[in-house]
Amino acid sequence: MAAPHALITPPAPGAPLIFAFHGTGGDEHQFFDFARELVPGAGVVSPRGAVSEHGAARFFRRTGEGVYDMDDLARRTEDMAAFVAERIAEHPGAPVYGFGYSNGANILASVLMRHPGLFQRIGLLHPLIPWDPAPASGLAGRQVLISAGRRDPICPWPLSERLIAWFREQGADVATEIHDGGHELRASEATALATLFRRRDTTPGRSR
Repeated sequence: MAAPHALITPPAPGAPLIFAFHGTGGDEHQFFDFARELVPGAGVVSPRGAVSEHGAARFFRRTGEGVYDMDDLARRTEDMAAFVAERIAEHPGAPVYGFGYSNGANILASVLMRHPGLFQRIGLLHPLIPWDPAPASGLAGRQVLISAGRRDPICPWPLSERLIAWFREQGADVATEIHDGGHELRASEATALATLFRRRDTTPGRSR
């Protein structure tokens, strides 16, 4: 596997490592500075999607809006999981968080469903998961934020509701940030993500 092009900065001692995944048409710069601001001293890994859709970078192929090439998604999910694991190994002991928007949320969700142990806290901003995920062991207690717009033309609200319910059924600690708009990111979503990532974990033996 060729490693994806990525912007990377290491975490300060005791700070988390944050993976940031851009939306369709974005790149490694889209959320890099934002991710650095989420938690003081955080390290950031912001990869660029390796698929080009008419010049727009994505993390996996699709054949239409909401119609995914599932074989390609499976391959690229495993590639991304390996990339994430390699970066985590470079910073042993650092808490590992991840967030993505739209297509970035989709690849992050797919990685999480197959490899739930990689991330401790996750932000899925306007994800679209049009398939029925199989039950996934290992998600119990994982802190997951899902944001959505009730009038999102790209990520229909019923599918967002279904995904929220699925994560709760797996035992994840799910928070939501729902607005009445569409696919746009709003300040309330950024605030909710910052709150999740900055929250101190007082549970004995667990990373913050």
